[in-house]
Amino acid sequence: MTVTDVKRRLLVVDDDASVVDYLVEMLNDHGFITHGVVAPHDALARIEGADYDLVIADVEMPGMRGLDLMAEIHTRKQDQLVLLITAFGSIDLAVQAVRAGACDFVTKPFPIEALLLAIERAFRERQMHREIVQLRSVVSQGETHGLVARSPAMRRVLEVARRAGLTDSTVLLTGESGVGKGAIARFIHDQGPRAKRPFIQVNCAALPATLVESELFGVRKGAYTDARSDRPGLFVEASGGTLFLDEIAEMPMETQPKLLQVLETGKVRAIGGNNEATVNVRVIAATNCPLEEAMHGRHFRPDLYHRLNVIALEIPPLRQRSEDFEPLIDFFLQRANNKLDRSVLGITAEAKRWLLSYTWPGNVRELANRIERAVALTDHDSLLLEDFSLTARPLPSDDILGAIALQELSLAHVERAYVQQVLTHVRGNKARAARILDIDRKTLYRKLGLLEEGEESVCAEEKSTAPDSASKPKRGC
Repeated sequence: MTVTDVKRRLLVVDDDASVVDYLVEMLNDHGFITHGVVAPHDALARIEGADYDLVIADVEMPGMRGLDLMAEIHTRKQDQLVLLITAFGSIDLAVQAVRAGACDFVTKPFPIEALLLAIERAFRERQMHREIVQLRSVVSQGETHGLVARSPAMRRVLEVARRAGLTDSTVLLTGESGVGKGAIARFIHDQGPRAKRPFIQVNCAALPATLVESELFGVRKGAYTDARSDRPGLFVEASGGTLFLDEIAEMPMETQPKLLQVLETGKVRAIGGNNEATVNVRVIAATNCPLEEAMHGRHFRPDLYHRLNVIALEIPPLRQRSEDFEPLIDFFLQRANNKLDRSVLGITAEAKRWLLSYTWPGNVRELANRIERAVALTDHDSLLLEDFSLTARPLPSDDILGAIALQELSLAHVERAYVQQVLTHVRGNKARAARILDIDRKTLYRKLGLLEEGEESVCAEEKSTAPDSASKPKRGC
């Protein structure tokens, strides 16, 4: 739908009465409700008494210049769209006008089509900003630490996690990298009586094999060359609380029996020590690798697997949680704003559609990083598609079709979007776009909404301007 399909209210301000009369007549003929005044102060009075979608003002007027009028308008109605026109156009003046808050700038003399295009562009950009995703009011209680559970899959996960938090049983979290296993582990810890006690997280893959035992179980001074003092180990430090063992599949085989013993007995012996210390620790383990395969490959002990797998909880990937996307986007946007001291308002509808269509192999972690990067690099008050293009990768065709199906879009919607995408790809060359789409140009115009009345005249014009048969439409015209 174009702006001329809606009865927009316009106000024209120019000290030349003939210009005002001409613009009012022409704009009314194109479907607008247009009023005109010749004095800036009359324009201010009009704006006080009525709402206008757009004010079109001359720059050079006696008593008050257009830039000053625009500033005064914005003190009264901050979001008022103002388009400036002048007979003294220059690049410097255009830049000054836009920086001062003008939505666009047109230089006299101009064809009415140029003004209509500028009006349409102004309304289109305003609509884009109104489509910014802002969901702060709907982020419900409990959706913290990046945990959002609007989707049925995540609601089930959090319900099981809540119940698990009330027990001391070991929990095994599984799921792809980046789905939020660490956040779930913390959620479980916070649900039970251990919430005020330590929560200690260790990544087993990040520890050198030679240091895993000393880090977990502690070491006594002199046990080996670098042991210059006693260290209690993470089990002792986490006593009374929770120890989260991330990437448990990477734990060395020689350490696994000792971990099993601690889980079975609740006692830990430091390397080089003679006495055992009793610990009261709740263990949560996580892996993105199937432990069943590690067991079959003799890289993980079956007895340890069964001891950890008392409560099993699989976290779904982000691509299966479409209902969680918007609140997650809002959460990470706020977090990035706070971290980077930015004030990005939201994200445009076009950028949101791209985020929803992407398959997110890195899941929630990748989404958070993409949004932070976009916030860091954007020059706009809302995130545009181009702010993600530096890191965006094209989707395989199957993923594209799958993403479209997940959004339950109509065939007409998909067709319109694809036609527009092809036009963008060929830089607006409609003849080339028609060849790619295998349709004639008359059909292309109709799909773009440009042919309703007077179709035959446009078709005849295309025929008369075609240089040879190769450039003529294949069918229809």
